[in-house]
Amino acid sequence: MRLWIMVAGPYSAGAADAETRRENLREMNRMALAVFERGHVPVIGVNNALPLIEQAGEARFDDLMMPISLALAERCDAVLRIGGASTGADAEVERFRAAGKPVFTDLEELPEPTAESKP
Repeated sequence: MRLWIMVAGPYSAGAADAETRRENLREMNRMALAVFERGHVPVIGVNNALPLIEQAGEARFDDLMMPISLALAERCDAVLRIGGASTGADAEVERFRAAGKPVFTDLEELPEPTAESKP
């Protein structure tokens, strides 16, 4: 069985400049690809929120980023927490813990999907 696994890590935490945010997102996407290659479905809240923020305007960042990310956390089966300090990623992880869902901190901790469900 494939799990829907949220990749949670820093995006804007402590990132005053756009390049740091881009690098943080690249790292989450690199890890998401690794999750997919292990046979699971990766989800990144930032990737779902940014297009809406672009449409609504940067002033709506706080109205959209975490509400979308936290709503996705409720739909996923587990979370893989990566990177450094991040209030947002920690809030996502807390949603998983509160729901009794798995919280992984290393790619190697992910369970193997069944053979018939691998991509």
